[in-house]
Amino acid sequence: MKYLSEYRDQKLAEEFIKEIHRITTKPWTLMEICGGQTHSLVKNGILEMLPEKISMVHGPGCPVCVTSLSIIDEAIYLAQQPNVIFCSFGDMLRVPGSTKNLLELKAEGADVRILYSPLEAVTIAKENLEKEIIFFAVGFETTAPANALSVIHADKLKINNYSILASHVLVPPAMEAILSDDENKIDAFLAAGHVCTIMGMEEYFPVAKKYKTPIVVTGFEPVDLLQGILMAVQQLEKGEYKVENQYARYVQREGNKIAKETINKVFDVSDRIWRGIGSIPHSGYEVNDRYKKFNARLKFKINLPVAEENKECISGDIMKGLKKPKQCKNFGTKCKPEHPLGAPMVSSEGSCAAYYHYSNAENVLA
Repeated sequence: MKYLSEYRDQKLAEEFIKEIHRITTKPWTLMEICGGQTHSLVKNGILEMLPEKISMVHGPGCPVCVTSLSIIDEAIYLAQQPNVIFCSFGDMLRVPGSTKNLLELKAEGADVRILYSPLEAVTIAKENLEKEIIFFAVGFETTAPANALSVIHADKLKINNYSILASHVLVPPAMEAILSDDENKIDAFLAAGHVCTIMGMEEYFPVAKKYKTPIVVTGFEPVDLLQGILMAVQQLEKGEYKVENQYARYVQREGNKIAKETINKVFDVSDRIWRGIGSIPHSGYEVNDRYKKFNARLKFKINLPVAEENKECISGDIMKGLKKPKQCKNFGTKCKPEHPLGAPMVSSEGSCAAYYHYSNAENVLA
């Protein structure tokens, strides 16, 4: 397959759906990790096409959604400092902190700028030497190489007024946290293809083996997802638990070696608090000692208390696969994209936003 349209081929999709129905004999719960996969599943009506015995639940695969309240509070603290230009991807601006979000802070006069690349922030730092430029480095392993590269670039250019607020989260530790939870009901995972394009597949082999859980690296188009679901169900029905690669057109077992080297040059693995889930050991990246002068937490001596999550938001239960978005009593009423209680309703990849925008069918709650 060479072209995007081939991954939206209706006839091929129907063949996969028919085969999924044919082989499914037991109830199975599958979790897709990536928020982009969630949106594709909901937007294309795939959830309604699957057998009743297959339940798709939606994992913590939206980096905006899992960024903790405390980190948003850190971002707001930094953006309020004198002579600071705070730079971020646009989807972080409306994520609620303890008292406000970055968009509200911008409206109050803070210099908060929306960028498409951390390298833009380095350029801003070079052109505004009297200011401190901070980039909100959010994302899974996918965005870590570019954020690390911005630090390397700033260091090479001897730009000392640039730093990052590192908020990266890592997928395999989150999968382990979900699988080790007492309430876990996940039978198989669809792993995020773009993360594996960077990191490869090797981190997933011990997870599949330890928890006897199939993991299928999967793309984002309808045909990708249906084939990934089929591959996972085939394993489950046979009693197998392997790591398989549906997204072979991009993902290699070892991943992108240069990207991984760039990550490892700048970041150390650290513990990270996930919104609605709590602290997961070894599940984040923090700027290492070699580049500590670019660590905004150290540079501005941040020491804020850990913020308490909004008890009205059930994002933790949703991202652990225990509930669906519409099972939240506030869904579509007290919690909407314009006035969200939690990040899954804000982000373009959030599962609550996907259901709000695309799902009108009652059986999606099944």
